[in-house]
Amino acid sequence: MAGKWFILGFILSLALVVFSWPVVQQAQASCGAVTCFVVIGSQQQVPVAGLLTVNTIYNYTPMRALDGTNGVIPAVDQADRQMILDHHQETRTITQQATLDLNYGLTDRFGLQLTLPYMWRTHKHIDGLGEDGTNGSGESTNFSANGMADLRVGLKYNVLPTIRSLVVLGLGVYLPTGNTHAHDSANLVMESPAQLGRGQVGLNPTIYQTYELIPHRLNQFASASYRHTFRNNDGYQFGDEYLLNAGLNLVTTPWLVLTGQVNYRYLVHDNFSSSLLQSAPVGTPGGAGPTIIDPLIQSRAVPTTGSTYYAFSPGFQVGLGQLIESNLTNMTSLYFYAQIPFERDSNNSLAQGTSYIFGLTRSFQVANPS
Repeated sequence: MAGKWFILGFILSLALVVFSWPVVQQAQASCGAVTCFVVIGSQQQVPVAGLLTVNTIYNYTPMRALDGTNGVIPAVDQADRQMILDHHQETRTITQQATLDLNYGLTDRFGLQLTLPYMWRTHKHIDGLGEDGTNGSGESTNFSANGMADLRVGLKYNVLPTIRSLVVLGLGVYLPTGNTHAHDSANLVMESPAQLGRGQVGLNPTIYQTYELIPHRLNQFASASYRHTFRNNDGYQFGDEYLLNAGLNLVTTPWLVLTGQVNYRYLVHDNFSSSLLQSAPVGTPGGAGPTIIDPLIQSRAVPTTGSTYYAFSPGFQVGLGQLIESNLTNMTSLYFYAQIPFERDSNNSLAQGTSYIFGLTRSFQVANPS
């Protein structure tokens, strides 16, 4: 009974945070790039001792400017430590990511998680407003990079293991393994928000909860996570990230599970140690270039970073072992999700569109529990 009241209290607290957060925080927009996110139970849970659960995940995340916005944002010049207001106009970003996620049960309550992402990213914007092109109209610039993103290592602990419920606490660390100095089509280092890696260590505490409302038929789940990344060597610090998710899983047959979840992300604005300049207005004869507002290099909020994002993500999971009994399909499942936004605050910058996630999960008993 105590465990049931704990779970109920957690769900109510999570709901309170979700619906009160937009009131107390000012949402700002994301300039760079994001990836879609959903709750996948095999990633969140702690496998039993000696069991290795392997997730291979592919996600596709497009971003574009919303209707009624023009996508004009500041430039972040890491080399000269300058932030130039109204310097370029965002067009689109597409991020594809393939992730190998490994979860191993050290004991029945402690788990180790290793997440290795490989990323493909393309970005396009009009650069040099007020400087380049005809009368400062800017020039189209493309960016494309692929490679390893930031690796994550985490430990998880199952606080409340019962027949019908789980509460798992986790602490992850992002390691700066992703490239931070890829170049654009003009052979200039692309800005930090569009790079594959963040260039500095990040901390990522998490909590995951699930409860069987109807045993073996219907269960609910909820999760929350927080990420803090420290300032990198280019003077750039990515804003803190808050993720909240809640949903239901319905077992329709032993091999088919339907799922629906609501996802919420809040990104605090980024910070850049720089001087401050202002681009000349588009149409200025000869492209006058930027003017200095404040030459002092100091910590400044990047005004068009950060975002608020709500989405509904329907999906399904197929248990191949229940569908086709064989050694090949044993403890194996496929899943698919579509993350569909229903409310976004992009603050004149790019916003995440409808995204897709495909995945395969397989478990292996690599050690016999003692």
